[in-house]
Amino acid sequence: MTAPIHHTSRPRHSAGHNAGEPARDAADRASDGTIGGRRGVLQQVWRQLPFFVWLVALWMLLWGQFTLVAFVTGVIAAVAVTRVFRLPPVELSGRVNLWYGLIFVLTFFAALVRGSLLVAWQVLDFRRQPGSSIIAVHLRTDDDLIMTHTAVTASLIPGSIIIEADRDRRILYLHVIGATSEEEVERQRRAILGWEARIVRAVGSRAQLEIIRRAEIDTPQQGGAPA
Repeated sequence: MTAPIHHTSRPRHSAGHNAGEPARDAADRASDGTIGGRRGVLQQVWRQLPFFVWLVALWMLLWGQFTLVAFVTGVIAAVAVTRVFRLPPVELSGRVNLWYGLIFVLTFFAALVRGSLLVAWQVLDFRRQPGSSIIAVHLRTDDDLIMTHTAVTASLIPGSIIIEADRDRRILYLHVIGATSEEEVERQRRAILGWEARIVRAVGSRAQLEIIRRAEIDTPQQGGAPA
């Protein structure tokens, strides 16, 4: 007597199903890579946006025009600087303080007016010849962007101009009109350090902000104004 044979059914997977799993995995990985790439691009654009806006504003300040033409040409120049020229990427801190940024802008325009009036008075005052000095200012922070912003700010204010920058030692050398005594030179040096402190409060990193605080520069008014 022959024993009955029992057939156990097993699920069968088609070749198309097996081949589809790697394809779906590859598609998922590609989708994740695309999303991650987009996020990386957006993060890079967001981090570079303050630098881009600063370049446009700097262009308009250098030309002394706040017009639509100056804005458009500033945007073109900023795109050329950030995209065309093969320069090392500028790493921003990712921190922007709008309040201290506003304080910096208002203080800067006040220094422009004050510096213009002071230089005009020195030229028209025939009683004495205004002296000048070359001073060295040792910055507190070690950052290329902060150093550049400080140098440009000092040069835009009438009465002082940057003649050399020592990146390795973080020293700015300025030619200053009307600073002949030790007291006047020290006041100019404190003024430059004051601009550095204002810039750090506006766009500097937390580590740079801590350096400024340890230097007992706690308020935007400290550091004086360029004389």
